[in-house]
Amino acid sequence: MATIYDFQETEMSGQPINFADYKGKVLLIVNTASKCGLAPQLTGIEDLYKRYHDQGLEVLGLPSNQFHQELDSDAATNDFCQMHYGVTFPMTRKVRVNGNDEDPLFTYLKATAGHGRIKWNFTKFLIGRDGQLISRYAPTTTPEKFEAAIVAALRAEPSTAKSAQ
Repeated sequence: MATIYDFQETEMSGQPINFADYKGKVLLIVNTASKCGLAPQLTGIEDLYKRYHDQGLEVLGLPSNQFHQELDSDAATNDFCQMHYGVTFPMTRKVRVNGNDEDPLFTYLKATAGHGRIKWNFTKFLIGRDGQLISRYAPTTTPEKFEAAIVAALRAEPSTAKSAQ
């Protein structure tokens, strides 16, 4: 069976993102969309990234146009997120989060969480230092509501972190 560390994505710049590089880190994975009414959450997500990155938090945004709320090009999405929300965490090229041609990462995350379809943009997955899913958060769950879970995950040692699925 695959682990989170078996996946790769492509950053908007074209650079590969190898999830094996995240071993021992806490990882927050978010499917994003620039034109979504929930896009202001990017400010809170960026704030968490800035405050906790030095302690081991990594954030990865995966834009999706599956709900018809993303800009036409990856470059436009990247510029929009930086200009309007100050995003500095890595963003990937657009992916699909549901269906036969969904990104394999989302197939894995949904199966691991025990939940089906991604119902809307800004579904969030928190992965512990041990590579295990801690929680899946609904689109309307703001970053402030799961900050304590991030702090707890950051305090856990990689070898002792527990999954709280």
